[in-house]
Amino acid sequence: MNALWWLALPILLLPVWWHRKKREQHKAEPLATSRFLPRTEPRQTREWSWQDLLLLLVRCLLLACAIAWLADPVMPSRGDTVIVAEGTDAQWAEREAAQAGLSKAERLSLPAGQAIAFLRTHQREWRPDARLLVLGDIPMPAMAPEFGRRIEVRTLARPFERAERHVHIASTRLEQWRRVFAGQGAVFDEAPGAKTSLIVWDRPDAPPASLRAPLWLVADTTAFPELKKAPQVGGLHYADSPRGRLWHAASWPPQTAEAARTLLEDWQRLHAGPPAYTMPARVFDATASVRAPEPSGALRGILMAVLVALFVLERILSHARRR
Repeated sequence: MNALWWLALPILLLPVWWHRKKREQHKAEPLATSRFLPRTEPRQTREWSWQDLLLLLVRCLLLACAIAWLADPVMPSRGDTVIVAEGTDAQWAEREAAQAGLSKAERLSLPAGQAIAFLRTHQREWRPDARLLVLGDIPMPAMAPEFGRRIEVRTLARPFERAERHVHIASTRLEQWRRVFAGQGAVFDEAPGAKTSLIVWDRPDAPPASLRAPLWLVADTTAFPELKKAPQVGGLHYADSPRGRLWHAASWPPQTAEAARTLLEDWQRLHAGPPAYTMPARVFDATASVRAPEPSGALRGILMAVLVALFVLERILSHARRR
């Protein structure tokens, strides 16, 4: 659709017509007397100066750059490419690339969650005969993507790495709260510090004003007025405050291990979102009816800079011409 803007190139004739029209003048020469001269009609002459020619050229280039920016031209210069998701095992990636016959292809490293979107947007940058291979722990998208070219995806799920979470518990029921985090890779801090990512506050008194943490589990909401009218999702109330994000449930702390596991899973699901699943390996064939991708911006930045420079130059020449 963007390529239709090239049909607007005939508009470049407008500056030429405008300059010719503006330069039509009557040339008058002073004479002592015209008594003995034959009567003739005045002739129109067109006089072009170097400033006008330069201004005309700048205006034509300005319109041409504007049309090119709207048309979003892309130079398909990329060849065979292997896109490797960050964190992928290097030996496995090289083995898969060699098996696909792309051992000498260009390597491009991208975050796993951005690989499919990047290809969807920038697929016009590859030559028609280029082969594309995507390797790594690519998350499964909500909808199957469509491409205007053939793309092969080979995935390898990364082993689950349990993150270490520093937790500070301020409660008289210390052991009961510790059981909630059993098997979750929690490190209990006697006093909150720079590494503390979660504070469990199970006291009626307010915490110190200087105490900060990204996450709070609040059992007693007396000292947290933000939670009085907080929205509720899945039985959990949450609110953002200068101290951090606050979470509260009426059943905290849970009384049984099963209740603790369920409540903790619900909280983690609401806070961190659903876990990403690895996309199965597959080959995406070219789809003729695929929707045109969004502008790639490969040349748009350069064209915009040239456009601004030409506009400034056009204003300067126009001002100099009037003077």
